[in-house]
Amino acid sequence: MTAHRLPPQAAGEPAAAGSRANATDGAATPDAPDTGSRPDTGLQANSGSQANSGSRPTASPATPADARVPAPAAVADAPNTTDAPTTTDALTTTDASPPAPTKTTWPTLTPPPPTASLPGTGKRPRTEETRIERAFGHAFRRVTGSAFAPYQSAVVRIGFAATWLFFLLREWPNRQELYGPHGPWSGDMARRLLADNQAFSVLTWSDGRGWFELVYTLAILSSALLLVGWRTRTMSVLFMVGVLSLQNRSIFIGDGGDNVIHLMAIYLVLTRCGQVWSLDARRAAKRGQGADPGLPERDITGVVLWAVLGLSLAMAQVMGLSGLSWFGAGPFPGVGWGLTLWILWCAHGVWWAVRRYAPGEPRVVLDMLGKLAHNGAMLVIVVEVCLIYATAGWYKIQGSRWQDGTAVYYPMHLDYFSPWPDLSRLLADNGLMIMLITYGTVIVQVAFPFTLFNRRVKNVLLVVMICEHLSIAFLLGLPFFSLAMITADAVFLPTVFLVWLGARVSAVRDRVLPRRTRDGERGMTAAAGAP
Repeated sequence: MTAHRLPPQAAGEPAAAGSRANATDGAATPDAPDTGSRPDTGLQANSGSQANSGSRPTASPATPADARVPAPAAVADAPNTTDAPTTTDALTTTDASPPAPTKTTWPTLTPPPPTASLPGTGKRPRTEETRIERAFGHAFRRVTGSAFAPYQSAVVRIGFAATWLFFLLREWPNRQELYGPHGPWSGDMARRLLADNQAFSVLTWSDGRGWFELVYTLAILSSALLLVGWRTRTMSVLFMVGVLSLQNRSIFIGDGGDNVIHLMAIYLVLTRCGQVWSLDARRAAKRGQGADPGLPERDITGVVLWAVLGLSLAMAQVMGLSGLSWFGAGPFPGVGWGLTLWILWCAHGVWWAVRRYAPGEPRVVLDMLGKLAHNGAMLVIVVEVCLIYATAGWYKIQGSRWQDGTAVYYPMHLDYFSPWPDLSRLLADNGLMIMLITYGTVIVQVAFPFTLFNRRVKNVLLVVMICEHLSIAFLLGLPFFSLAMITADAVFLPTVFLVWLGARVSAVRDRVLPRRTRDGERGMTAAAGAP
């Protein structure tokens, strides 16, 4: 049985002067002496300290807290016994462990308890966040921590790029009459109109046929590259310039879907629409499977493309071409199109430079700003679609033909909106069906913005609206309007459904291109280092 004895006390040392082993939650034992890792506050409770023999000694009588705290002078003059296994309540120790070398330490000031009042104020210190601060912090971390709706933004990118691409390809034989110098809307008339409404179009820079053919071809190319997701940040800007240039050149060309494409082309510039289902995402995945994924990408192609576009914009600015004002009418009040394009050009260069040479805090800050812009743009797209349906529904309510249930009857008897005359006539002769379609259209459009808070009802109305647009495409001969609206509706599709749809498309692709799939899997396996 181990003998119990009090530890030796230095001359002139108070009883609790060197007792720091007891401040470590009872972890001080002869086999594991305290190394002084915790400050000597003198306020910690003595709980769980035991002798080396494993028996729990009887606790000493309670001592007031002020009696345990040594005077500052006594602590400063007393030798440090931190490394020695001592206790303040005269607990036991053994002779087996020799005393460690002593060190001179300074006394540590004890902070006031959280519930104590501040001196001279009578108020308690503030230790917890308020409910508003917690909510604000949670919302800020949420909107800057991740880019929302990656699959929905990819669908919007693919849908609108495909819609505009198919429209330009279909109108290729008629491009000169629609947007070119041979059309009824001449270049002088377009310049006069743009001077009044302060719109932007590069086609007003020249009336030559070569310039028009170049712009039309670049519009097709940028749409195709944005569709597959190659350099989505750059292609989204070129896609916007192509859409605005052609549509503002001849404002009377379109069927209603051109207005939706016009707005969405501007919003896509601010989104990260290439996170999934794009060549950029595929390239990033391959880079992450490389030998050293931490090294930044050199990206010579991106640098060359950035330099060429910057040089082209500088030449247009020096030549004083129309529409490139700095502080005139533009996408934002007081910000002209020239300043906007330069800001986008500089932002792309800064992002590449930070990724290449400053991957620390600057990259984190820019990444947060990019996510904030993406989430804001996606919110604007959602609000825009809701406004389209709400305004369309409320305007229909005010029409007499929509009120008596006969509004759908008249378009089906117009030759211009009857690609299938027999089918249109068969449907128009059914009065009950015409009434149901007329009233159903109004009800769905008015009710849809109010059903966003109920997922099941929203999904049902979403299917109804998509079927409605498909019927408009086949019965009224408006395919591009319907495709644009279906793409806008896709922003509300559930992520689970989009992931399932992507998996089905990938399975079909693997069956159609088996060799390519095997080669890709072999390459990925080799990059991952598998035997």
